[in-house]
Amino acid sequence: MTYIAKPRLHHPSLACNALGYTRRDYEGRVSTLCAGCGHDSISAAIVRACWELAIEPHRVAKLSGIGCSSKTPDYFLSPSHGFNTVHGRMPSVLTGANLANRELLYLGVSGDGDSASIGIGQFVHAIRRGVNMVYIVENNGVYGLTKGQFSATADAGSVSKKGVVNTDAPLDLVGLALQLGASFVGRSFSGDKEQLVPLIKGAIAHRGAAILDVLSPCVTFNNHAGSTKSYDYVREHNDSINRLDFIEPRAEITVDYAPGELIEVAQHDGSLLRLRKLDAAYDPSDRVAAMNYLHERQAAGEIVTGLLYVDEGAQDLHAHLKTVATPLNTLDTAALCPGAAALDRINAALR
Repeated sequence: MTYIAKPRLHHPSLACNALGYTRRDYEGRVSTLCAGCGHDSISAAIVRACWELAIEPHRVAKLSGIGCSSKTPDYFLSPSHGFNTVHGRMPSVLTGANLANRELLYLGVSGDGDSASIGIGQFVHAIRRGVNMVYIVENNGVYGLTKGQFSATADAGSVSKKGVVNTDAPLDLVGLALQLGASFVGRSFSGDKEQLVPLIKGAIAHRGAAILDVLSPCVTFNNHAGSTKSYDYVREHNDSINRLDFIEPRAEITVDYAPGELIEVAQHDGSLLRLRKLDAAYDPSDRVAAMNYLHERQAAGEIVTGLLYVDEGAQDLHAHLKTVATPLNTLDTAALCPGAAALDRINAALR
């Protein structure tokens, strides 16, 4: 329970990262979610990604809305700044916080109800504006807190626990994110940390709107035969488009090898990275091709996971607005009120 504090004692053999923190230092309170909930696996992946990247927890601002997914920020990064907004309004609060202080890492956690239903307008505008954020949607296809009604991401034909068939067409959040101009788009499965952790690390390192749609089965209301968001269904229909790893920026390491070939590449830490080109045709830098591939695989009944699209040259909202490099919340009166002459020049430019 969240009112039960985790022990502060750490086993002396726990490994430390570059900051001297153990993974336990990135954890949160005890989860109150159902045992086996995919959301807890996502929390664990966030903890692992932040620990491996040696991120200072106080530099992270974690925001959420309302729902099972929006409870999860309490379960990771306890030392971080946290804020629960009202239902569906997390993106606008995150945008305002980002404009005020660009030096923090903004991590938004939402759900399919929070983002695809009441918050769909907020989701749309935060992406198209290029807010520098990691936006994680914990997608289970149901409203878990209100006893398992279909959400806007539930597939047509999906059967509820009570045997009701969903007749509505679903919203595809990654397809929508691609259309809106998100510069980092990925989808993963809560039960696949080997794929999910590198995706989260890549999203953290990316500058711009990074969207991760993570299928996260609801073990209470949506993990049965007939559900397209169950553990068994996702595992049977998962089409992983790339094998992922994350390497921190250093001197460039280049390779040249043919599709289907396996090579070993020496890394900066002395380890060897084994690379195999899985699909020569897929290009994550081609937005249109990514959208077409999603539709093709969806028609074939497959769930595409992996890094779907990335624009390495993307700019964020601050670049679009040409704000100053200094965080706005630290500007003094002289900077904010430059005087009547400056105001006259601005007004003249608008005439």
